[in-house]
Amino acid sequence: MESYYLGIDVGTGSARVCIIDASGEIKAVASKDIRTWNDKADYYEQSTQDIWSAICHCCKQVVKETGVDPTLIKGIGFDATCSLAVLNEDTDVPISVNGPEFKDTERNVIREHPRPVSQTDRINATKHKLLQYVGGTMSIEMEVPKVLWLKENMPKELFAQCKFYDLVDVLTHLATGKETRSYCSAVCKQGFVPVGVDGSVKGWQEDFLTEIGLPELCKDNFKKMGGVNGENGTILSAGQLVGTLCEKSAREMGLAPGTKIGSGVIDAYAGWIGTVGAQVNLDEHSGESQQLGDGFKKNDLEQAFKRLAAVAGTSTCHLVMSKNPVFVPGVWGPYRDVLIEDFWMAEGGQSATGSLLHHVLTTHPSYPTAKTSAASTNQNIFDYLNAHLETLRSREKAPTISFLARHFFLVGDFHGNRSPIADPRMRGSAVGLSMDASVDGLALYYYAAMEFIAQQTRHIIDALNSSGHDVGSIYMSGGQCRNSILMSLIANATGFPVVVPRYIDAAVVLGAAILGAKAASADENGVTEGLWTIMDRMTKPGEIILPTKDENEKKLLEVKYKIFLRMSKEQQEYRSLVDEALGDWK
Repeated sequence: MESYYLGIDVGTGSARVCIIDASGEIKAVASKDIRTWNDKADYYEQSTQDIWSAICHCCKQVVKETGVDPTLIKGIGFDATCSLAVLNEDTDVPISVNGPEFKDTERNVIREHPRPVSQTDRINATKHKLLQYVGGTMSIEMEVPKVLWLKENMPKELFAQCKFYDLVDVLTHLATGKETRSYCSAVCKQGFVPVGVDGSVKGWQEDFLTEIGLPELCKDNFKKMGGVNGENGTILSAGQLVGTLCEKSAREMGLAPGTKIGSGVIDAYAGWIGTVGAQVNLDEHSGESQQLGDGFKKNDLEQAFKRLAAVAGTSTCHLVMSKNPVFVPGVWGPYRDVLIEDFWMAEGGQSATGSLLHHVLTTHPSYPTAKTSAASTNQNIFDYLNAHLETLRSREKAPTISFLARHFFLVGDFHGNRSPIADPRMRGSAVGLSMDASVDGLALYYYAAMEFIAQQTRHIIDALNSSGHDVGSIYMSGGQCRNSILMSLIANATGFPVVVPRYIDAAVVLGAAILGAKAASADENGVTEGLWTIMDRMTKPGEIILPTKDENEKKLLEVKYKIFLRMSKEQQEYRSLVDEALGDWK
């Protein structure tokens, strides 16, 4: 009898659910928007109750659409964007994170918050050794600064009632009733150092939490954070068996009680799971008789060490696995056990990619004209501008589109630099601007932004490889995969093949479903099939884009990469010169 698996993905604005069969084929996908409170710029709060309601709606919808008997759904996996969820330690009801009153209990999830700036600075000023495992400094996006902010702003008696989860862990809690946490959340976002790493004894670092002003988290063997693994808590790697779906949640989701639940992951890591296992035969694309992964035995996990997952949306996250810890300046990690036990992950990122393209387009005076023209030809704005660039190339008799922008140089760090410079003060800069306010000017500006995304991808890969990684291919996911010029630019700038998944918009939720398949494989002792083995079986490639063989285009992109690096460095130097000249003048 056929078995099916459910994947549940909670992004920044919606919940999605998919059903896959045993081969990894997606049978149905459903999505529903979730509510976000955005009272001030950059303040984003959400609700676990609202998110759970959206998940339940989607579960019922995919079951109805496919006609699959819920008893044939053998496993469920979760992923979610990194957010802090707060519940009452005794009653499990939501506790408000919405200051200064902290009375709106529906708002119990902090997704993004600019408030914990001083808390983040104080945390990083400790120079604690655990910080080397988060790229040298803890980000304001991580959970510990948010918890510290809550302590310093919330009524003391209310803070004493809190227990804390990363969003994906609160979802498995709601599904099973268990207090299990995931290594992915604890290690990547909460300052947990796996036992045995750098002398870590319990994982949670009591000296660190006490020094930064959170001794409350150490009480009762770190109970508020999920406890100590093997003592009063359980922490699991991706897809390991958390437990089974409880009666209450089964009724709400329209599923069968007793369905196995896998430990979840942060959403970008589900993108890694949903893409990098695909086997790609280059012979089909280039006449070269080889595969991505040549030199390894079939299904060898070491293939993963050469494959970079680039999970693209408003920003892009870059993930690569290694057998041993590799420290890379400006890159988060290395993180052990988060996906596969005893293996390490590094996490780089671009602060703005999809949002950069949106900004470049919507702030240009010719955007309304271009948008109207695109609509009149039933094209989206990106396809329209890509076609316009080709028209420009033909009109100018240019050898390539890149040649058109040969003297236009853009650094697109409008929202700061996450990797590898790791400087939130970085901003955009351009050389070669003209007074051309036409659609031609818009198209070239748009192209320059795409070229920046590609060059910065190379910068991240160069940082990874110069530190000890061995990236040799890029596995993309997300809507940017549909942009043929951008995909070619990334391949050409890096010199590596780019693999686009079969399920462009569903690679992340597919990764969550694969976690469900892993959980379903658990035997009576809770031992599950290897994650990589399941990925190898279930993930499928779509298209591969090979780097250009045009030597002139290679030379152009190489020299523009050098200019990109120089512009980035000089921006920091300019800022330092001004700061030095002004001293403490404000």
